[in-house]
Amino acid sequence: MRYLVLACDFDGTLATEGTVSGETMAALHRLCDSGRKVVLVTGREIEDLLAIFPDVEVFDRVVAENGGVVYRPASREHKTLGEAPPPELISALRARGISPLSVGHCLVATWQPHETAVLETIRDLGLELQVIFNKGAVMILPSGVNKATGLEAALLELGLSPHNCVGVGDAENDHAFLRLCECGVAVANALPLIQERADWVTREPNGAGVTELMEKLIDGDLADLEGRLSRHAILLGTRETSEEVRLNPYGLGVLIAGSSGSGKSTIATGVLERLAERRYQFCIVDPEGDYALLENAIVLGDKQRAPTVAGALDVLEQPNRNVVVNLLGLGLDERPAFFSRLLPGLQDLRSRTGRPHWIVVDEAHHLLPASSELVSVTLPRTLSGMMLITVHPEHVAPAVLSSIDIVVAIGKSSDDTLRAFGEVVGAQPPLTLPGTKEPGEALLWTRRPRPHDPVWFRTAPPQGEHRRHVRKYATGELGEDKSFYFRGPAGRLNLRAQNLALYVQLAEGVDDETWLHHLRLKDYSRWFREAIKDEALASEAVSVEEDTSLPPRESRALIRVAIERRYTLPP
Repeated sequence: MRYLVLACDFDGTLATEGTVSGETMAALHRLCDSGRKVVLVTGREIEDLLAIFPDVEVFDRVVAENGGVVYRPASREHKTLGEAPPPELISALRARGISPLSVGHCLVATWQPHETAVLETIRDLGLELQVIFNKGAVMILPSGVNKATGLEAALLELGLSPHNCVGVGDAENDHAFLRLCECGVAVANALPLIQERADWVTREPNGAGVTELMEKLIDGDLADLEGRLSRHAILLGTRETSEEVRLNPYGLGVLIAGSSGSGKSTIATGVLERLAERRYQFCIVDPEGDYALLENAIVLGDKQRAPTVAGALDVLEQPNRNVVVNLLGLGLDERPAFFSRLLPGLQDLRSRTGRPHWIVVDEAHHLLPASSELVSVTLPRTLSGMMLITVHPEHVAPAVLSSIDIVVAIGKSSDDTLRAFGEVVGAQPPLTLPGTKEPGEALLWTRRPRPHDPVWFRTAPPQGEHRRHVRKYATGELGEDKSFYFRGPAGRLNLRAQNLALYVQLAEGVDDETWLHHLRLKDYSRWFREAIKDEALASEAVSVEEDTSLPPRESRALIRVAIERRYTLPP
């Protein structure tokens, strides 16, 4: 099961005018009976929600106050995720006659048209607070607190990943948490921009739309929406036409094969880096210690100490941790047996949590050999989310190779590698194969779900070297010629951002005219590409720059989120 959690907005989504219909409540109970969990994500204060919705126990967690509070219905406990509103802010707002004014655990809320007075008060007091809008509501929250951060905290408590979550909402403040979820859904009554950015839009509005989504979850685990989720695809490389070759991050069995020194570990490391960047969890079984220095993973075992199955599973219990299981401390003849004990534990963890999203097996011809009697006992029926790496595909168990969906053959003998694989599975590739067999080039053969003839591509190298410079770009000192300058349409300003942290700070403070001037000239993407040397960030910025329908507030937020997703900025 891929989608183990439904994260649902309340007003305008699950509820209509504060009421959830009996049909929708019945569907919620059916969804829970299917083994899934439900998290409510609302802008309401928790006390207000409890007063109007007594059936809150149906939820495993409630994220209230637009991400500021996580409530546990089973124990009636709550955790505040942000600082309490400053008393001087409340006093100043009341002194200005702003009414109604609601004060929560970390949220202060009123309604339009008070947004201008709210912003002026925050500015005058010099407070580091943010204002979020929701269909006329004006919400003041600590900086960095939103529905996405609240949902992440709730999922972490449940031991689950956003990649196993589908979210549904209707309004401006739902953007962040819908984008966080693997699949973001808008109900039919959602604002147009929410519908435009959603992966799917229900036919029905409000609770009926949520019921429609829940039935689709129960009946088919949203399998029919797979083609809409290309935003998650992982880069493998590029073809001669500059077309990107990407890997679906869910549900595939992948084989990377080639001779020693051909670049198998390089392409695998690149894929693992990109999986980590997207926060897909992985477990690498590493017989030769090739991944001992991999970033974003905890390494268990070395030449002196053998890893344990329990230790690996303990690391993976937390959805934000990856593990490298280094087998150098085991004898060659002990390693296949260790793997046969580890794999059932990983499969059990997957059945409960959907994780790890990828199991990577290096030296697969040794751990899953054709001669092994353990393969038929320990191997799952499909190799969903498994990546096998080998020099000799013909020496891997035929039952394993038959479950492979995608083959990546790399090196000078890549065509021979594909043919060797084809002989085992009884499906030969074409006699004439593309490619020039230069270093860093590979052939990709897609067998399922939609078969394609092999294609040539140049592999995208790992970004480990770039990441060593990430701190420089985030908080270091770029030279004057590499800095970004907010100058505005008439050149009246000269605000220098010598790193990304300062850029984000200045971008929040400049006036809309200045912000839009540089946005329309695509100055932001140009700086990301030429000075920061981050093509992925530049591409994401281009998509924002080209969307002329975005208001300044939202275009700023989208670019800020794109930066924060890639770089750790100071609080």
